[in-house]
Amino acid sequence: MRSKPLLLLGTALLSVLASFSVTAQQPPGMLATADYLFVVRGEWLFQFDVHSLELRNKVRLDGGAAAELEPVFEIVEEPEALEVAGAPNGMAGDAIDEPQTPRSRADIAQALEAGLFWLATHQDESGKWDADEFMKHDTKGAPCDGAGNPTHDVGATGLAMLAMLGGGSTLRSGPHRDNLKRAATWLRQQQGDNGLFGTNSSNDFIYGHAIATYAMCEAYGLSKMKVLKQAAQKGLNYLEMHRNPYSVWRYQPRDGDNDTSVTAWCLMALKSGKDFGLEVNPNALKLGLAYLDEVTEPDGRCGYTRRGERSSRNTGEHAKRFPADRTEALTAAGLLCRFFLGQNPREHKIMVAAANRLLKQPPKWDPDAGTIDQYYWYFGTYAMYQVGGKHWRAWSKRMEPAVVGSQLTAGNAAGSWDPVGVWGESGGRVYSTALMTLSLEAYYRYARIVR
Repeated sequence: MRSKPLLLLGTALLSVLASFSVTAQQPPGMLATADYLFVVRGEWLFQFDVHSLELRNKVRLDGGAAAELEPVFEIVEEPEALEVAGAPNGMAGDAIDEPQTPRSRADIAQALEAGLFWLATHQDESGKWDADEFMKHDTKGAPCDGAGNPTHDVGATGLAMLAMLGGGSTLRSGPHRDNLKRAATWLRQQQGDNGLFGTNSSNDFIYGHAIATYAMCEAYGLSKMKVLKQAAQKGLNYLEMHRNPYSVWRYQPRDGDNDTSVTAWCLMALKSGKDFGLEVNPNALKLGLAYLDEVTEPDGRCGYTRRGERSSRNTGEHAKRFPADRTEALTAAGLLCRFFLGQNPREHKIMVAAANRLLKQPPKWDPDAGTIDQYYWYFGTYAMYQVGGKHWRAWSKRMEPAVVGSQLTAGNAAGSWDPVGVWGESGGRVYSTALMTLSLEAYYRYARIVR
């Protein structure tokens, strides 16, 4: 697949930007026209709509010349004809119509860079992101708070890697190239002979492994470094071994239990591996879709382990602070996976129903109301960007002020997000910051998908 006008422009744009001496350690070179914003970051030329900053195309640049177009996914027009749900009754419906403080694209870009900078400065020299002791890097002034659970270092490192990869860096180029090299090295060192990243000492260890596998597949594919291939493939092989026969995933290997949350991360890892030429059992992807159908209500809501079941919560105070009916995290995860697995909302109306459900509970930063769910906002933002059109505009109208407006701007925590959401106590500040940074990258992390 080629785009001749863009290829020609890529060559010309490189010549223009060369005069500014853009290097891998400097901010990306940019050139704007009346309709498009062109960005050179590392070895890639990105073409964005100048008004919405939505990714329209990208070209790999090699040695000063434009090379063959290599999109991860094909781009389609926004499905404007999809019906948007009317405002629901109650708090969520009122929230959709609340006046919002406009966020310029410069605000979003600045927030994104600040988030990536915070992650970069809180990485251990070994390459890992320490979920509970990251504040040891705050050598001057009051250290950050917001420690997570130390059993989540593998998952936190994977999320931070995904954020840096989403920001345009690879292990070969970009401002966070060295961070990614150290992180990939550390993850490889944590991988056992059976392919598992980390250990199985915690009940939910599979989350960390799935996220780390996803990150390693992306790092391998985007960086084109063969040294990562074996680690990524072994990670995928472990997921296949862990998966229930004729079904999907949950915490323990092949114990007969399945859940949407774990399965979503596993499916994303497998899809990434497949896109980058790694070996993936095609039946695992087919069974993933069958499972999503099994746990999804006709109204679009995707359940946790069965139809109608809300997201899990810890017992006691946690469930009181974060009522499960304040989120549609699993509906968002299921919707995004449907896109990744090749479904189209024009052909599968259940996807439109799911998108309409998400609009009823848009992002809202309100610690007292228990509405902060950064896990939900991450999946929801990527899913709604894929839906596009009116759905995306309505969602982003709420997402942008909720995310950008809650980012800290002072002290050692500047650029990060407080881990005050549903799973903040487990993941900590690294987890919250990586997810929110990833959410801000939704405009160009993936092009819109059509299958």
